[in-house]
Amino acid sequence: MLAFVAYRMREKNENMRQNAIELVKIEAEKSSLIASQNEKLELKVKERTSELNQSLNDLKATQSQLIQSEKMASLGELTAGIAHEIQNPLNFVNNFSEVSTELIDEMNEELDNGDIEEAKAISIDIKQNLEKINHHGKRADGIVKGMLQHSRSSEGEKELTDINKLADEYLRLAYHGLRAKDKSFNAELITDFDKSIGLVNVIPQDIGRVILNLITNAFYAVDEKKKSGIKKYEPTVSVSTKQLKNQIIISVKDNGNGIPKHILDKIFQPFFTTKPTGQGTGLGLSMSYDIITKGHGGELKVQTEEGKGTTFSIVLTNTTT
Repeated sequence: MLAFVAYRMREKNENMRQNAIELVKIEAEKSSLIASQNEKLELKVKERTSELNQSLNDLKATQSQLIQSEKMASLGELTAGIAHEIQNPLNFVNNFSEVSTELIDEMNEELDNGDIEEAKAISIDIKQNLEKINHHGKRADGIVKGMLQHSRSSEGEKELTDINKLADEYLRLAYHGLRAKDKSFNAELITDFDKSIGLVNVIPQDIGRVILNLITNAFYAVDEKKKSGIKKYEPTVSVSTKQLKNQIIISVKDNGNGIPKHILDKIFQPFFTTKPTGQGTGLGLSMSYDIITKGHGGELKVQTEEGKGTTFSIVLTNTTT
C-alpha cells in the first residue's frame, strides 16, 4: 500500500512538473508573441506618426498659402481704389503743367512784343499753377506713403493710429476699387466718426485689413440684394466709430439680406463661406476674428436681421485716452 501511494505521489509530482514546464513554455511563447507584436506596433506607430507629421506640415504650408492668398485678395481690393485716389491729383498735375507750358509760350510772345506788364501778369498765373502742381503732387505722395504704411507686412508692432482716418480711407478705397471692377455697382456711403477719439494703439495694417474685409462683405451683401430685383431698394453701407469710456467701437453696417440664423454660428470658422466658388476663400472673417481677439485683445461682434441687414462691430480697449 505504501509503495502504491509513493508511486501515485511521484506520478502526480511528475504531472505537476510537466504542467509547470508547459506553462513556462506557454508564457515564454506569449512573451515572445507580445514582444513581437509590440515591435510591430511601435513600428506602425512610428510610421503613422511620421505620416501625421508630414500631413501636419503639409496642412500648415497650405494654411500659410491660403492666408497669403487672402492677404493678396485684400490687396487686390485696394489696388483699383488706390489707383483712383492717385489719379485725381495726377490729373491736376498734368492739366496745370500743360496750361503752364502754354502760358510760358504766351509770356515769351509778350516779351518779344515788349509788353512787360502783360508778361508779368502771365508769370503770376504760372506761379499759381506751379503752387497747385506742388500741392497735388504732395497729395499723391501722401496717398502713396499712407497706403505703403497700411499694406506693409505686419510685424505685430502697435503704433498710435487715427482710427477715424483709417476707417475713412479704407471705405473710400474699397468703394472705388469695386466701382473700378463693376461700373454698375453703386451704394450710398454714410460715415459717423466720433471726433473725441484720440490716437489708438493698434497694428494699423491689421486693423485696416479687418475694416476692409467687413466693408467689402457689406458691399457684397447690398449688391446681392440689389440684384435680386427688390423695388425702391437703395444699397447703403455705414461706417461709424464711437468711444465709450475706455472702449473704441468701429461699426460697419449694411442694409443687405442679413445672415440666416442657421449659419450665424459658423461665420467665423475658417473656410466657411456663402459666396459662390471662386469669389471667396472663407478666411476673411476668421482672419479678422483672430486679428481682433488674439492680436488686439478685443471683440468682433455681429448683429443681424434676415431681410434687413447686418452690423459688425470691432470693440477695442483704448488705453491711450
